Amino acid sequence: MKYRKLGTMEVSELCLGTMTFGEQNSIGEAHAQLDFAAQSGINFIDTAEMYPVPGRAETQGRTEEYIGKWLECQRREDFYLASKVAGPSRGFGWIRGGPLAVDRKNISDALDASLKRLRTDHIDLYQIHWPDRNVPIFGQSFYDSSREKESVPVEEQLLVLGEFVKAGKIRHIGLSNETPWGVMKFLEAAKSLDLPVVVSIQNAYNPLNRVFEYGLSEICHRENIGLLAYSPLGFGILSGKYLRGEEGRLSLFPQFGQRYHKVNVKEAAEAYCEVAKKQGITPAQLSLAFVRSRPFVAATIIGATTLSQLEENIGSAGVVLDESTLKEIDLIHSRYPNPAP
Repeated sequence: MKYRKLGTMEVSELCLGTMTFGEQNSIGEAHAQLDFAAQSGINFIDTAEMYPVPGRAETQGRTEEYIGKWLECQRREDFYLASKVAGPSRGFGWIRGGPLAVDRKNISDALDASLKRLRTDHIDLYQIHWPDRNVPIFGQSFYDSSREKESVPVEEQLLVLGEFVKAGKIRHIGLSNETPWGVMKFLEAAKSLDLPVVVSIQNAYNPLNRVFEYGLSEICHRENIGLLAYSPLGFGILSGKYLRGEEGRLSLFPQFGQRYHKVNVKEAAEAYCEVAKKQGITPAQLSLAFVRSRPFVAATIIGATTLSQLEENIGSAGVVLDESTLKEIDLIHSRYPNPAP
């Protein structure tokens, strides 16, 4: 396992995603995954207050509880823990009553509840799960100015987060599902108000969705911000399992993956599977190795529902794609550009 710099942290280039814990995975299965990941050299764990996914009032916060029970049996200093505060309500009225705003009260309440569930006194990377303002996310392709609404100023959000950094409850600040404009606004606020600079952005990135490269990759390079790439397998589509007729998250929760029910997704996935076959690796390992190879990626967030899937995904850390394979991936991308942004 290799490690990369993120803020003051040296995080494993593979990060364990946990949003299945408490829905598709029991506490025993979750702890088995955490044990295996730790034994494999992963020191970076990502979660969120709203997990597990799909979000439900009956399960909200359960993922953090599972991690907390495992974490209290470990040496806390051996692991970097990332969590997130939910943005304005997207139908999740059970999270602090909704509708939400990323304001002082909601950040404070969310952080304290996460710390309690995680059984720790600090979170190494605390992220805003999605922006407070109107933005095109979760499958929306275009910005719609007619949907503008009142939102908490970026400066106010960063000021509150900065206070928690100063108090020691947070070590670093990150963004998620953010746009180039949003990242630059946070950087501008940090500079003008002498507040902590965001060190990461957690956005979707995979061979089916390379929108991140169009503007955010330059910002990452010039401003020393690392991408935490989520959904590197496109909700499992890039593993090839749906092409084989196997069950997975999209078949169990069809409403969850609308962004992948688009033209050319199947054709692109088939083409990537053929490349993997020629290389003698699994389709999942091809996609994960591709994501990991990008210079703007600080960590690739892997998730699994079984230990065998997790073992396969972690095995991608040993896969290095040669230039001809990377060119094949680019060729497929040019034929089917971002079918699932």
